[in-house]
Amino acid sequence: MSNNKKQIIEGSHAVAEIVKNLRPSVAAAYPITPQTHIVEDLSKMKSDGEADFEFINAESEFAAASIVLGASATGVRTYTATNSQGLLLMTEVLFNIAGMRLPVVITCTNRAISAPINIWNDQQDSVTIRDAGWIQLYAETNQEAVDLHILAYKLAESLMLPVMVNMDGFVLTHTFESVEIPEISEIKKFLPDYVAPKDTILDTANPRSLGTFATPERYMEIRQELFNDVAASAKEIVKQNLEFKKVFGRGVGNGLIEEYKTKDADIILMAMGSVCGTIKEVIDQLRVKGNKVGLLKIISFRPFPDEEIVKALTKAKYVAVVDKSISIGTEGILASDIKRACYGQLKAPINSFVVGLGGRDITEKMIIDIVEMAKGKSEGISFVGK
Repeated sequence: MSNNKKQIIEGSHAVAEIVKNLRPSVAAAYPITPQTHIVEDLSKMKSDGEADFEFINAESEFAAASIVLGASATGVRTYTATNSQGLLLMTEVLFNIAGMRLPVVITCTNRAISAPINIWNDQQDSVTIRDAGWIQLYAETNQEAVDLHILAYKLAESLMLPVMVNMDGFVLTHTFESVEIPEISEIKKFLPDYVAPKDTILDTANPRSLGTFATPERYMEIRQELFNDVAASAKEIVKQNLEFKKVFGRGVGNGLIEEYKTKDADIILMAMGSVCGTIKEVIDQLRVKGNKVGLLKIISFRPFPDEEIVKALTKAKYVAVVDKSISIGTEGILASDIKRACYGQLKAPINSFVVGLGGRDITEKMIIDIVEMAKGKSEGISFVGK
């Protein structure tokens, strides 16, 4: 794609534009800050005749999720967006969507969870429903958010699994950046029109039921199949990310992780989302001073890239996980998963650093402090930025 297709655009507007070009048949949503600009734009596109999808302004997030579940079950491409309390209100339906193997795509504009009420960014909302059976992808920039939506539909429809694209609320959604938004003709080279497998949808000419009653003799096998397929989706993510790079001339890491100056790094920081940009800036500053620091960015939180993480961290002396969420009573959620993946395979201590909860600024000084603190700790959790 040529540079003359770039435009300075707010993150939310960029997502709405790419969703329009991805041609869903049904979009349903309930507005919630900071997701509102996305669905406002989609509604306006529909009313202005720029899009032919059916747009439904639902009475709640639970209803919005239920609408796209029903629409997807009839074999059409669907879309919704939410965050925070709205995402939690969808939880029951999110489990049903995954259990019914419906290729729904949702945008989560990450926002803190109440109480107390907070409209600013952290990642507590999406990581809280990590066990629902959805693929979860995290964007560092608005360009990545656009690209991950294209990749999300390809993955969802090739795997018959739902996909959640996560972008940090306000930090990305309300920030203007230079973004390329592929046209429909370009997208079709990577993502053809959706044709649902006939034996997976509701059809009056071929009656069937989805998500019906399962006895103990069958339920466990059904859940194991979902577990196995989400775990196996890692290979498809890598494959489709490579194909994406061929078509669009860019991509995000290998689709699962992205390494930034890790090859010779003594200290490796790990994180998801927009904070990775700040971390990269700090790494560049520290390397000028002779500090061998690197970043391992997690793009796919589910499936969790165990093997890739272990391989990237093998030579590190210290590992610092920068978490924008916490499991109350334990530690940062990303840190917990990394420790599980690396158990018995690394010599380096893995430290959990919790930052930015409720939208608190994450400064370069805080990242520098984390690097220094990681050198002097065996393992443990620290809240940084109080």
